Amino acid sequence: MTELTDAANAATQPLAGRRAVVTGGASGIGAAVVRTLAAAGAHVVVADIDKTGATALAEEVGGSIWTVNLMDTDALTDEVLAPALAGVDILVNNAGIQRINPIQDFKPADFHNILTLLLEAPFLLIRAVLPQMYAANFGRIINVSSVHGIRASPFKSAYVSAKHGLEGLSKVTALEGGAHGVTSNCVAPGYVRTPLVEKQITDQALVHGIPESEVLSKIMLTESAIKRLVEPNEVGSLVAWLASDAAAMVTGSSYTMDGGWSAR
Repeated sequence: MTELTDAANAATQPLAGRRAVVTGGASGIGAAVVRTLAAAGAHVVVADIDKTGATALAEEVGGSIWTVNLMDTDALTDEVLAPALAGVDILVNNAGIQRINPIQDFKPADFHNILTLLLEAPFLLIRAVLPQMYAANFGRIINVSSVHGIRASPFKSAYVSAKHGLEGLSKVTALEGGAHGVTSNCVAPGYVRTPLVEKQITDQALVHGIPESEVLSKIMLTESAIKRLVEPNEVGSLVAWLASDAAAMVTGSSYTMDGGWSAR
């Protein structure tokens, strides 16, 4: 009976005993990932600048919080990161921002900020967490990329550059970590139903000179075979699988979830 119970628990909570950190975890894709990993048995640290939102979600899933401004990379020292990431088996780099403008109108400060949050901060967190993962001979690095990590769109020079860089960083991490039981992969969704995308609808309408009601059909979903937004929980389910023992041989990969956009 005990063996049957253990097997049942392993099937329903494959991440039991694991500790995960999800950046940008208080809302959007991050919150969906937090809930999915927690449901799979992991203790999840909700890492976000929004302390109120992170606290509420952590209480909901029985996790904990790490209030952090990942834009302030000067403050992400080894002394700060070591206790925040102690015991972490699973790192999900998800935090992100977006700005839309033609290159000639793109503010250099906005370009810098996007690369800082989407590429430099993940590098610093990966750098900090790898030694303990190597020591444990287990680790999962999961980077929430985008279809824009493998494709380009006008007016998104910073975001496309950062996500392409994140894809490269993930592959290098996979090559270095393979001998130490550490996998590294990207999840690359298309447009996900989040506040970030809802704001983009307004921005895209302005930059293209069309009504907001036409942005999804004329701009965002023109390349997709499936004409709908990705749901956050769909991304969460893929992240949870990549974090599990079932994905032990999956590394250096980028899993698109874009409704067929990148099939073109």
